Amino acid sequence: MTARVALGALGVALTAYGGWLLVTRESDLLDVATWLVAGAVLHDAVLVPTVLVLGVVATRWLPWAARGPAAAGLVVLGSVTLLAVPVLGRFGARADNPTLLDRDYTAGWLVLAGLVLAGVVTATLVRSRLGARRVERGSNTRSG
Repeated sequence: MTARVALGALGVALTAYGGWLLVTRESDLLDVATWLVAGAVLHDAVLVPTVLVLGVVATRWLPWAARGPAAAGLVVLGSVTLLAVPVLGRFGARADNPTLLDRDYTAGWLVLAGLVLAGVVTATLVRSRLGARRVERGSNTRSG
């Protein structure tokens, strides 16, 4: 209980500090508002329709064991991709400051996409084997 209260107090303090920084830096208010609105628009106008369409296609095309893991993979990869658009597009890179965007973010995104794909394949295999075992058990109990 004490740890929970301490974590809650820390969260409230950090939120208050963030609010104070936002209010004291008035020039950043427009940037923050733009970022928040753009995030909501991208989520509602791009991510959700894309995931829904791909989900409908997947339910017709993928086997039952792959449907859930594929949907989870699409949500994870879609969300991370939307967040990574600024660095993948190298927006904000400046020739006079080579320390900004100093990594190969595309390679990092590809590694993440590979890990998500590996997780989807693994979950699909586990689900299909568990499903096959349930079918076997069900047929053995019915025949015996």
